[in-house]
Amino acid sequence: MSTDLTVAAIMQTDCPVLAREMPIRRAVALLVEGGVAAASVTDESGALVGILTQKDCFRPALHASYYQEWKGTVADHMTAGAVSLSTSDDLISAAQAFLDHPHRVFPVLDEGRLVGMLRRADVLAALLRVG
Repeated sequence: MSTDLTVAAIMQTDCPVLAREMPIRRAVALLVEGGVAAASVTDESGALVGILTQKDCFRPALHASYYQEWKGTVADHMTAGAVSLSTSDDLISAAQAFLDHPHRVFPVLDEGRLVGMLRRADVLAALLRVG
């Protein structure tokens, strides 16, 4: 299969971005309200430092349901060193990344700067369209 589609053409750009210092309860609320599987975490300069997934949020949420208290920040629960894709990656490379990793979403970088997220469902939909 040959396609000229790039990650830039199918990625989501209207995505929540979290700070490491954000209270975890607020971050969980943003994921739930936005209906997203994950959000990128950036430092003060805007550089990608990790990702917070819905799965990462289960431990603090269960703790809060038991103890009636939310504890911690995004930094306490995020996955550091997130795998990312580039806006210039092609559709086939993106699909292969989803085969190689168990992720539902990847942060997308353009020249090292966070610009969006690529969802597994968007890649599958694009493959359906071009196939």
